[in-house]
Amino acid sequence: MRGKFITLEGPDGSGKSTILNLIGDYLERKGIDFIISREPGGTVIGEKIRDIVLDNKNTNMGPETEALLYAAARGQHVYEKIMPALESGKTVVCDRFVLSSLAYQGVGRDLGIEKVKMINDFGLRGIYPDLILFFHIDPELTLKRKMLKEAGDRLEQEGAEFHRKVYQGYMELLKKYPKNIKIIDADKSINEVLRQSIIEVENLLF
Repeated sequence: MRGKFITLEGPDGSGKSTILNLIGDYLERKGIDFIISREPGGTVIGEKIRDIVLDNKNTNMGPETEALLYAAARGQHVYEKIMPALESGKTVVCDRFVLSSLAYQGVGRDLGIEKVKMINDFGLRGIYPDLILFFHIDPELTLKRKMLKEAGDRLEQEGAEFHRKVYQGYMELLKKYPKNIKIIDADKSINEVLRQSIIEVENLLF
Protein backbone atom coordinates (compact mmCIF):
# COMPACT_ATOMS: atom_id res chain seq x y z
CA MET A 1 0.00 0.00 0.00
CA ARG A 2 1.27 3.47 -0.91
CA GLY A 3 2.55 5.55 1.97
CA LYS A 4 1.33 9.01 2.97
CA PHE A 5 3.06 12.27 2.14
CA ILE A 6 2.92 15.10 4.71
CA THR A 7 4.48 18.51 4.19
CA LEU A 8 4.95 21.50 6.50
CA GLU A 9 4.66 25.02 5.08
CA GLY A 10 4.86 28.56 6.39
CA PRO A 11 7.12 31.59 6.82
CA ASP A 12 10.75 31.30 7.92
CA GLY A 13 11.03 30.84 11.67
CA SER A 14 7.44 29.64 12.15
CA GLY A 15 8.59 26.57 14.09
CA LYS A 16 8.25 24.04 11.27
CA SER A 17 11.61 22.37 11.87
CA THR A 18 10.91 21.89 15.58
CA ILE A 19 7.46 20.42 14.96
CA LEU A 20 8.83 18.29 12.12
CA ASN A 21 11.18 16.51 14.50
CA LEU A 22 8.47 16.15 17.17
CA ILE A 23 6.13 14.59 14.61
CA GLY A 24 8.97 12.20 13.84
CA ASP A 25 9.18 11.29 17.53
CA TYR A 26 5.43 10.67 17.58
CA LEU A 27 5.53 8.43 14.49
CA GLU A 28 8.41 6.46 15.97
CA ARG A 29 6.45 5.87 19.19
CA LYS A 30 3.51 4.67 17.12
CA GLY A 31 5.72 2.22 15.24
CA ILE A 32 5.03 3.83 11.87
CA ASP A 33 7.65 3.39 9.15
CA PHE A 34 8.60 6.92 8.10
CA ILE A 35 11.29 9.24 6.80
CA ILE A 36 11.87 12.93 7.45
CA SER A 37 13.28 15.24 4.81
CA ARG A 38 13.54 18.89 3.81
CA GLU A 39 13.57 21.21 0.82
CA PRO A 40 15.63 22.36 -0.81
CA GLY A 41 17.75 19.31 -0.10
CA GLY A 42 16.86 15.81 0.97
CA THR A 43 19.39 14.18 -1.37
CA VAL A 44 23.12 14.63 -2.00
CA ILE A 45 22.38 16.52 -5.22
CA GLY A 46 19.59 18.51 -3.57
CA GLU A 47 21.80 19.56 -0.67
CA LYS A 48 24.44 20.83 -3.10
CA ILE A 49 21.76 22.88 -4.86
CA ARG A 50 20.61 24.13 -1.45
CA ASP A 51 24.11 25.39 -0.71
CA ILE A 52 24.12 27.34 -3.98
CA VAL A 53 20.65 28.83 -3.74
CA LEU A 54 20.93 29.93 -0.09
CA ASP A 55 24.56 31.11 -0.17
CA ASN A 56 24.74 34.79 0.83
CA LYS A 57 27.55 35.29 -1.68
CA ASN A 58 25.20 34.59 -4.59
CA THR A 59 23.58 38.02 -4.54
CA ASN A 60 23.52 38.25 -8.33
CA MET A 61 21.29 35.20 -8.79
CA GLY A 62 18.37 35.91 -11.13
CA PRO A 63 14.82 35.11 -9.99
CA GLU A 64 14.39 32.63 -12.85
CA THR A 65 17.65 30.86 -11.91
CA GLU A 66 16.50 30.65 -8.31
CA ALA A 67 13.14 29.14 -9.30
CA LEU A 68 14.75 26.61 -11.64
CA LEU A 69 17.28 25.54 -9.00
CA TYR A 70 14.50 24.92 -6.48
CA ALA A 71 12.57 22.95 -9.09
CA ALA A 72 15.67 20.91 -9.97
CA ALA A 73 16.34 20.05 -6.33
CA ARG A 74 12.68 19.07 -5.92
CA GLY A 75 12.71 16.90 -9.03
CA GLN A 76 15.69 14.97 -7.69
CA HIS A 77 14.07 14.74 -4.27
CA VAL A 78 10.91 13.20 -5.73
CA TYR A 79 12.84 10.83 -8.01
CA GLU A 80 15.43 9.63 -5.51
CA LYS A 81 13.74 9.80 -2.14
CA ILE A 82 10.04 10.71 -1.91
CA MET A 83 8.58 8.43 -4.58
CA PRO A 84 10.57 5.30 -3.58
CA ALA A 85 9.62 5.82 0.07
CA LEU A 86 5.92 6.23 -0.73
CA GLU A 87 5.95 3.21 -3.04
CA SER A 88 7.46 1.11 -0.25
CA GLY A 89 4.61 2.15 2.08
CA LYS A 90 6.52 4.65 4.22
CA THR A 91 5.11 7.91 5.55
CA VAL A 92 7.15 10.87 4.28
CA VAL A 93 7.25 14.08 6.36
CA CYS A 94 8.94 17.01 4.62
CA ASP A 95 9.83 20.55 5.62
CA ARG A 96 8.52 22.53 2.60
CA PHE A 97 7.47 21.40 -0.86
CA VAL A 98 6.12 23.01 -4.03
CA LEU A 99 3.82 25.47 -2.19
CA SER A 100 6.97 27.24 -0.97
CA SER A 101 8.17 27.82 -4.52
CA LEU A 102 4.79 29.19 -5.58
CA ALA A 103 4.89 31.64 -2.65
CA TYR A 104 8.58 32.62 -2.63
CA GLN A 105 9.39 32.63 -6.33
CA GLY A 106 5.92 32.87 -7.86
CA VAL A 107 4.77 35.78 -5.70
CA GLY A 108 7.83 36.99 -3.79
CA ARG A 109 9.98 37.18 -6.94
CA ASP A 110 7.07 38.25 -9.18
CA LEU A 111 7.59 35.32 -11.57
CA GLY A 112 3.93 34.36 -11.48
CA ILE A 113 2.32 31.41 -9.71
CA GLU A 114 1.37 29.60 -12.91
CA LYS A 115 4.86 29.84 -14.44
CA VAL A 116 6.54 28.50 -11.31
CA LYS A 117 3.92 25.76 -11.01
CA MET A 118 4.62 24.74 -14.61
CA ILE A 119 8.38 24.29 -14.17
CA ASN A 120 7.78 22.31 -10.97
CA ASP A 121 5.04 20.08 -12.39
CA PHE A 122 7.55 18.69 -14.89
CA GLY A 123 9.59 17.03 -12.13
CA LEU A 124 6.86 16.08 -9.66
CA ARG A 125 5.79 12.82 -11.37
CA GLY A 126 2.24 13.40 -10.16
CA ILE A 127 3.26 13.51 -6.51
CA TYR A 128 1.08 15.74 -4.30
CA PRO A 129 0.97 15.88 -0.49
CA ASP A 130 -1.80 13.97 1.27
CA LEU A 131 -1.60 16.56 4.05
CA ILE A 132 -0.17 20.09 4.07
CA LEU A 133 0.21 21.68 7.51
CA PHE A 134 0.37 25.46 7.06
CA PHE A 135 1.87 27.29 10.04
CA HIS A 136 -0.06 30.55 10.29
CA ILE A 137 1.91 33.29 12.07
CA ASP A 138 3.09 36.88 11.50
CA PRO A 139 6.12 36.50 9.16
CA GLU A 140 7.83 39.66 10.43
CA LEU A 141 7.74 38.38 14.01
CA THR A 142 9.19 35.00 13.06
CA LEU A 143 11.87 36.55 10.87
CA LYS A 144 13.03 38.84 13.68
CA ARG A 145 13.23 35.86 16.03
CA LYS A 146 15.27 33.84 13.55
CA MET A 147 17.62 36.69 12.71
CA LEU A 148 18.37 37.17 16.42
CA LYS A 149 19.56 33.57 16.62
CA GLU A 150 21.60 33.42 13.42
CA ALA A 151 22.83 35.55 10.55
CA GLY A 152 20.23 34.22 8.14
CA ASP A 153 20.62 32.78 4.65
CA ARG A 154 20.23 34.63 1.34
CA LEU A 155 16.42 34.50 1.33
CA GLU A 156 16.04 35.23 5.03
CA GLN A 157 18.08 38.40 4.56
CA GLU A 158 15.74 39.75 1.87
CA GLY A 159 13.99 41.94 4.44
CA ALA A 160 10.51 42.42 5.87
CA GLU A 161 8.88 43.67 2.65
CA PHE A 162 9.86 40.55 0.70
CA HIS A 163 8.66 38.21 3.43
CA ARG A 164 5.41 40.14 3.82
CA LYS A 165 4.88 39.68 0.09
CA VAL A 166 5.63 35.96 0.35
CA TYR A 167 3.12 35.63 3.18
CA GLN A 168 0.43 37.37 1.15
CA GLY A 169 1.34 34.88 -1.58
CA TYR A 170 0.67 32.04 0.83
CA MET A 171 -2.71 33.57 1.71
CA GLU A 172 -3.59 33.65 -1.98
CA LEU A 173 -2.42 30.07 -2.46
CA LEU A 174 -4.51 28.77 0.45
CA LYS A 175 -7.58 29.95 -1.46
CA LYS A 176 -6.32 28.94 -4.91
CA TYR A 177 -5.09 25.44 -3.99
CA PRO A 178 -6.92 24.44 -0.77
CA LYS A 179 -6.60 20.69 -1.40
CA ASN A 180 -5.36 18.81 1.69
CA ILE A 181 -4.30 22.03 3.50
CA LYS A 182 -4.88 22.31 7.25
CA ILE A 183 -4.10 25.61 8.97
CA ILE A 184 -2.12 25.44 12.21
CA ASP A 185 -2.13 28.40 14.62
CA ALA A 186 1.63 28.68 15.05
CA ASP A 187 1.36 31.67 17.39
CA LYS A 188 0.67 29.26 20.26
CA SER A 189 3.10 27.36 22.49
CA ILE A 190 5.15 24.52 21.00
CA ASN A 191 3.01 21.97 22.85
CA GLU A 192 -0.20 23.48 21.45
CA VAL A 193 1.18 23.71 17.92
CA LEU A 194 2.28 20.07 18.17
CA ARG A 195 -1.16 19.06 19.50
CA GLN A 196 -2.88 20.71 16.52
CA SER A 197 -0.44 19.07 14.11
CA ILE A 198 -0.78 15.58 15.61
CA ILE A 199 -4.58 15.75 15.36
CA GLU A 200 -4.30 16.32 11.61
CA VAL A 201 -1.63 13.61 11.22
CA GLU A 202 -3.81 11.12 13.10
CA ASN A 203 -6.84 12.01 10.96
CA LEU A 204 -4.77 11.14 7.90
CA LEU A 205 -3.06 7.98 9.12
CA PHE A 206 -5.69 6.31 11.29
